Amino acid sequence: MSTTAVKSSGPRAVWRVRLWRAAFVLACLIHLYGLYSPRQAGPEASFPLEDKLAHLLLFGSVAYLGLRVGVPARWLLPVLAANTIVSELVQHFLLPQRSGDPLDTVADLCGLALGAWLGFRALRAQKVAGHDMMGA
Repeated sequence: MSTTAVKSSGPRAVWRVRLWRAAFVLACLIHLYGLYSPRQAGPEASFPLEDKLAHLLLFGSVAYLGLRVGVPARWLLPVLAANTIVSELVQHFLLPQRSGDPLDTVADLCGLALGAWLGFRALRAQKVAGHDMMGA
């Protein structure tokens, strides 16, 4: 959403944009903490594959929210894809209380794909909703 569109839509739209941006920043911080904290973030797993679900949600939320706030996909998605591999290598080699897991990378990539798909759908729906059918 461009700045002029926000200005023309009023203060409510400005707050909506700020809220989406704050959500993106928060998702990035949680994402980085979850992947790079010296110990595994959160309590022990309470159900099988909980760790994989967390990876899927971490990458999916950053991809979705990043696209939603206007981060260019050509930058966001490759950086996140590279981070799927880098984070596991860092966990394996540099964080002694963590271990890298190739299946985490698969979960990360699935989350990235899901978040990108949902993000592109949201952007497409936003464009369609903003389109004036009468051409005024």
